[in-house]
Amino acid sequence: MKILVTGGTGYIGSHACVELLNAGYEIVAIDNFSNSKPEVVQKIKEITKKEFIFYEGDVCDKDILNKIFKENKIDAVIHFAGFKAVGESVQKPLKYYRNNLDSTLSLLEVMTEFNCKKIVFSSSATVYGQPKSLPIKEDFALSTTNPYGSTKLMIEDILRDLYISDNTWSIALLRYFNPIGAHESGLIGENPNDIPNNLMPYIVKVAIGQLEVLSVFGNDYDTPDGTGVRDYIHVVDLAKGHVKAIEKVLKDSGVDAYNLGTGKGYSVLELVNTFMEVNDVKVKYQIVDRRPGDIAACYADAMKAKLVLNWQAEKDIKQMCKDAYNFVKKQK
Repeated sequence: MKILVTGGTGYIGSHACVELLNAGYEIVAIDNFSNSKPEVVQKIKEITKKEFIFYEGDVCDKDILNKIFKENKIDAVIHFAGFKAVGESVQKPLKYYRNNLDSTLSLLEVMTEFNCKKIVFSSSATVYGQPKSLPIKEDFALSTTNPYGSTKLMIEDILRDLYISDNTWSIALLRYFNPIGAHESGLIGENPNDIPNNLMPYIVKVAIGQLEVLSVFGNDYDTPDGTGVRDYIHVVDLAKGHVKAIEKVLKDSGVDAYNLGTGKGYSVLELVNTFMEVNDVKVKYQIVDRRPGDIAACYADAMKAKLVLNWQAEKDIKQMCKDAYNFVKKQK
């Protein structure tokens, strides 16, 4: 089976490529390196000892998508490509709507043309907005608090409408929580080209002396220590969830959403303190104002993924912190 991975050199996409190759799938990957680096292609091959086809290009560009589908018999697609910084999406909403929606529409149109109707979509827990209660279940009401989340929810709606129009489609919507960590080899991990938009890259930058101090956004939330609580999941566990989702869409038709998380919530300060403890380093931090669009707490009920996809997260927060630091030390 040959799987097209869009955004294949990005943080989650690169780990998914590794797990797909390890599971025996052939893959074709595309990325324009807007938030990743070309050397990741070789590192995926180094980890897996396997070759795969890679195209440099933008998923908004139907010409390159047509080329990929003409040159390869694609059985299913995992769609990661898209901008993903919550803060930036608030400041530059048009950039997010244009890129994230355009890329998905182009991809779906070309998939339809080539009769490839199996897709796993990289959605997000942001589609739950301010949840009514915790843990969050897949049947909760959907809403968003920022443009990034809105693009994810709109794409979910597009995919649900697509299935209504043609029930031969098979679609998995993977709503994931907060991926951190890196591959145990230290060869791939979270290494954004621009300013990081997640907490862990900032923690490690302070730990290795690239940044002087970590900004913690708000300590007046209704949480045990006042800082935001999130469901942190190891990126390798998350990548394995995509392999399970591919198994599902290759076998069945339908459209369904699955939470991928650990089901446990950790505060920002718990994560910082665990990082310092397991890696024996200091991370200086300061409390600053809340960020617009952030919510107090967010963690998953991941039982559906366990029951339907036969998947659950296995790595704990200590492993996440160790692997994240190991990756950054190897880049120095």
